[in-house]
Amino acid sequence: MPHSDYNLSGSSAPMKKENSIIEVYSTGGFSTTPKLNAWEKFKDSFRRQEVNELVIEDDISDVEKVAILTANSPLKRTLKSRHLQMISIGGAIGTGLFVASGSRLHTGGPAGVLIGYSLIGSMIYATCQAVGELAVTFPVSGAYLTFCSRFIDPSWGFAISWNYAIGYLIGLPVELVAASMTISYWNPGVNSAAIICIFYVIICSINFFGVRGYAEAEFVFSIIKVVAVVGFIILGIVIICGGGPNHEYLGARYYYNPGAFSNGFKGVCSVFVAAAFSFGSTEMAALAAAETENPRKSIPKATKQVFWRILLFYIVALTIVGLLVPYNDPRLLSATNFADVNASPFVLAIVDAGIKGLPSVLNVVILIAVLSVGNACIYASSRALTSLAQSNQAPKLFAYIDKQGRPLFGIIASCLVGALCFLVATDDDMIIFAWLSAIGGLSSLFTWGSICLCHIRFRYALQAQGRDTTELTYKAQAGVYGSYYGFAIVILVLIAQFWIALYPIGGKPNANDFFMAYLSFPIIFTFYGSHKIWTKNWRLYIRGKDIDIDTGRQMKDLDLLKQEIEEERNLIASKPFVYRVWNFWC
Repeated sequence: MPHSDYNLSGSSAPMKKENSIIEVYSTGGFSTTPKLNAWEKFKDSFRRQEVNELVIEDDISDVEKVAILTANSPLKRTLKSRHLQMISIGGAIGTGLFVASGSRLHTGGPAGVLIGYSLIGSMIYATCQAVGELAVTFPVSGAYLTFCSRFIDPSWGFAISWNYAIGYLIGLPVELVAASMTISYWNPGVNSAAIICIFYVIICSINFFGVRGYAEAEFVFSIIKVVAVVGFIILGIVIICGGGPNHEYLGARYYYNPGAFSNGFKGVCSVFVAAAFSFGSTEMAALAAAETENPRKSIPKATKQVFWRILLFYIVALTIVGLLVPYNDPRLLSATNFADVNASPFVLAIVDAGIKGLPSVLNVVILIAVLSVGNACIYASSRALTSLAQSNQAPKLFAYIDKQGRPLFGIIASCLVGALCFLVATDDDMIIFAWLSAIGGLSSLFTWGSICLCHIRFRYALQAQGRDTTELTYKAQAGVYGSYYGFAIVILVLIAQFWIALYPIGGKPNANDFFMAYLSFPIIFTFYGSHKIWTKNWRLYIRGKDIDIDTGRQMKDLDLLKQEIEEERNLIASKPFVYRVWNFWC
């Protein structure tokens, strides 16, 4: 049933159309709020955002209710294009690239790392294109978390959303511990709890400034990370060619000795999950769609840049690393410890080249990358909790959004869970945080697979309801076939990870290693089964003809929308060839 006819204009009287789904109430009239001083404004900013009341009729399905509630979220659209682009560019540059790639280089070899990261990277590109199309069409609260309930099944949406939220809730304390370990590079005897306290206060404070606080911080963090990676690539090429202080030509030496692969096919498979961890947060720009000033313009630009981010920041950078550091370097073994910067192949490459001072500079970048991921964890988890609450799948408390557009109790909950970082003061801190990391280990893979499936189901619903892609302001460059490809890759990676979890490299089958690698799987299906039992909804999927493909669109007049899209295409077609190529890729 389409829902494009409801009114949010703020009429002073209740409105109700025949066959309408919601009624809207508003107080109307002139404001008599007295002028407030600075302190009063500060206190007033934490009050609930005043919005038109939505009264939803009882004769519609839960899926339709969720679509209406998330489409009318009071989150403020304050993010600009520059924010979204830097969030997209810098979101995936973190410890997964700078540090975790070291352990994968050890287990997979330089060629294995390139194959693993290239395969996952191609899947990420297709996935980001899919979520870009959906987020531009439906810039609603929760984005892909909401889409799962809307296009697949409410129980699957419930499971994915909670798994996503928990993964990022746990991510904050883990990243804070990683930050304290990074500091130990300069001062091995530093008090970890004291350092964590400082970073904890900084990251939490940033998010209490609202989405603009998060975005401005990410804008700065991302610029620093991008400059660092580009600088490393240039420096790496110089060192490989013999231009470093040692004047030693390396070329492809390490591809011959000790070799291009380590541990054969199993070694390549071991790279997949590490690569998925590295690409985590790539989809974050779509989550911000409900808070973006102009999602129709900003999100396509952000998703198009995924190709260049994968090519430059991962494939090129890791190619350079594989030429600079042999996979049998014993120092890489400690890369399995969260953020041991001494095991970062980027740092090792510079140290081996004999360049003084620069390793410390790179460690500062790694520290910034860790804090950036921690900052993103609060943003992602708080928005996920808000979306769940608006979908009636979490306590209503988390649906509270204040006058500054902050999901206040979602942020508070994220900060409270983040306080787990102070467990670093215990004797078993590494064991604790290893298991915390395991909880969200496969979270990104399930999220990406679900995004691809949502896109497939959305395109199927368009066809089933006699409509087509001419009404889409942005279409995924990889098309629906890209989503089929992305979904297939996710399934293959989950199978490969199951094999590695069951038969670990250099070890025998054991429960500890298996659940450390595969804990997310039973957690997700526990959520899924519990929701099925609780709601008694035994339907496995929503039929294409019943999927709501209208609620949440910014422009409800499809004829006018198609006209605007055609005008934009004609304008682009009239531009020079160079401009058209630039517009396609950037």
